[in-house]
Amino acid sequence: MSRSPFFRNIRFPNVFILLLVVFISCALLICINFFTIKILSANTAYINGESHYSKGQKDASRHLITYLYTREPEQWKLYNEELKVPQGDGIARQTLLKAGDNEVARRGFLTGRNHKEDINDLVWLFVNFKEVPFLAKAIHEWEQGDKLINELFITGTHINAKIKRNILTTYDQQNYLRKISHISDKLTINERNFSNTLGEGTRKIKTLLTITNIFFILIIICSVSWYYSIMVKRLLTSKKEIEVKNENLLLANHELDRFVYSASHDLRSPITSLQGLIEITQLEDNVEQIRDYLTLMHQSLVRQDQFISDIIDYSKNKRKQIIIEPVSLRELFDEAISQLIHIENASRIEIKKEILIDQIQSDNLRLKIIISNLLSNAIKYADNSKKEMFISIKTYFSDGSNKIEIADNGIGIKEEFKEHIFEMYFGTNKNKGSGLGLYIVKEAVENIRGNIHVSSENSVGSKFIVTIPNSNGT
Repeated sequence: MSRSPFFRNIRFPNVFILLLVVFISCALLICINFFTIKILSANTAYINGESHYSKGQKDASRHLITYLYTREPEQWKLYNEELKVPQGDGIARQTLLKAGDNEVARRGFLTGRNHKEDINDLVWLFVNFKEVPFLAKAIHEWEQGDKLINELFITGTHINAKIKRNILTTYDQQNYLRKISHISDKLTINERNFSNTLGEGTRKIKTLLTITNIFFILIIICSVSWYYSIMVKRLLTSKKEIEVKNENLLLANHELDRFVYSASHDLRSPITSLQGLIEITQLEDNVEQIRDYLTLMHQSLVRQDQFISDIIDYSKNKRKQIIIEPVSLRELFDEAISQLIHIENASRIEIKKEILIDQIQSDNLRLKIIISNLLSNAIKYADNSKKEMFISIKTYFSDGSNKIEIADNGIGIKEEFKEHIFEMYFGTNKNKGSGLGLYIVKEAVENIRGNIHVSSENSVGSKFIVTIPNSNGT
C-alpha cells in the first residue's frame, strides 16, 4: 500500500500505455535530435564565420602592407573595409557577453559577413551554451584574436598618421612590416585553434547523439518489456486494492454516521436545555434565581458556540487544501490568546511565552487550529484549586524539525484516558468540551506531516509537543 494513489487508482488500456511510452521516448528523441542539429548547424555557421574573419584579417593586412609602401589612399580604404569584418564579429562577441541577444550583436555578425539566415543560430548557441567547455574555449580563442585585430588596427592608425604627416621612414616601414607579419602569424594560429576547437566539439556532439539515440531506443524496448512484466502483478494486486478501498470506505462511512449522530445530539442538547431554562424562568419571580438561570443559559450557549466552532474546524481541516507558506508562530499565539481570553478563569492564568523560532514554512490554517485547540484545552482544564495557574508556550528548532510545546499545571489526564484522548467525541468532561478538539488537532498535525506527543500526570499538569517538518528550502 506504499504506492502512489495515482498508480493505484488509474488504469489505462494496455495499448494506450504502450503507445504513451513509445510516444514520449520518440518525442524526446525528436527534441534531442532537433537541438543537436541546431547546435551543429550553429557550429558550422561559426566555422564559416571564422573563414570570413580569417580572410578579412588577411586581406586587411595585405592592403595595409601595400598602403605602407605605396601610400595609395585606395589601399587605406580597402584596409578599413576588410578590417571591419573581424571587428564586426568582435563587437558581436562583446555585446553578447555583456547584454545578451540584441540588435547591436546581430548587426555585428552581419558586418562580419555571416549569412543573415545563420544569425539566429549564431546568437542562440552563444547565449545558451557559452559556458560549455568546447564553446567557452573557442570564445577564449576568439577573444585573443580580437585583441590581435585591435593591435592591427592601432598599427594601421600609426602608419596612416605618419603617412599623412609625411614622416614615414624606410626604417619605420621595416618595423611596421615585421609587426604586421607577426600579428598575422599569431592570428593564423589563433584562427586555426578556433576552428579545431569547434571541430572537436562537433565530433563530440555527434558521438553523444549516437549514444543518446541508442540509449532511448533501449529505453523504449525496456519500457515495453517492463510494462508486460508488471501487468500480471497489477492484475493480481487489483483485487486486494479494491478490498482495501472498500474497507476504507466502510470506515469513512462509519465515522460519518458517528459524526452525524453525535453532532445532531450535541447540537440539540443545548437547545433543549435552553428551552427548559426559559420555561422555568418565565415562572420564576425571584431575581437571583432568574440570574442563575441566565448564567446557565449563557453556559449552554457557550458550549454550543464551541461545538459549532469545532465542527467548522473539522470541516476546514477535511476539505481545505494544504498550502505551505511563511507563518508567524508569534502572531498565531497572540491571536489565539486574544480570542480565548473570555473563557472562564482565563484572566487568572499566567501565560509564559518563549518564542525561540517565529517564522516557519507550514500551513497557516492547520497551525491555527492546532494552537487554538491546545490553548483552549489548557484554559478549560485549569486547576482552580491551585493558587498559581500557568500555561507555558515554547517554540524551538530541534532534531531537524520545528517544535511547538504547550505545558500547563492544570488538572492533568488520568492514566486510563491517555490512549483515548485523540479519539472522536472522547472527552473527560462533556461540560467543558465537545470531544472533537484533540481529534481535530491530531488530524491537523497529520495533514502537515507532523506528529504530536503528550505527557500528563493527573492533578499535576499536561504537556503537548507538536513536531512540524522543516519545509524551508523545499
